[in-house]
Amino acid sequence: MNFIIYDLEATCWRGRPPKGVQEIIEIGAYKVNQYGEILGIFERFIQPSVNKVLSGFCKQLTSISQEDVDRADTFPKVEEDFREWVDIYDEEYMFCSWGAYDKQLLINDCVLHNLDPDWLEPHKDLKDEYHDLKKMDKHGGLKATVKKEGFEFTGVHHRAIADAENLAKIFMKYIDEWRI
Repeated sequence: MNFIIYDLEATCWRGRPPKGVQEIIEIGAYKVNQYGEILGIFERFIQPSVNKVLSGFCKQLTSISQEDVDRADTFPKVEEDFREWVDIYDEEYMFCSWGAYDKQLLINDCVLHNLDPDWLEPHKDLKDEYHDLKKMDKHGGLKATVKKEGFEFTGVHHRAIADAENLAKIFMKYIDEWRI
């Protein structure tokens, strides 16, 4: 089985999103096999289709520029490339994210673009499972957890590829302890 350790960044504002829609603007993922070996890395920006202009808050939080998303493909093309990279037709896989929100964002974007979201199963919420594993009541953030586990947080926080890389460190450390 391959594990798709992923993170997303999405359009964001200080308040409610215009037109009530938040869209994915970056997918970052690591493909890890059952032995903890990294098989591949996927990183793509996505051009939003509803709210095309990134807010100042979003650019500051994610360090993603308007030019990054303007030059990017739209969600349907990136989703197709991501499915192909995951190898959903030939390999057994499980998506793993820090919390359930990323899965919901993927489902929402699939629905927005009339794409079938069924391929997003199975999914494992590593945040919940990590806190169960450690018998912790309070859920911490990814960056604090990475440091608590003795790793250096590498890359830029709130960039999907960096957050996926750091989550992969935690995943691989406990690869034999996750309930899979």
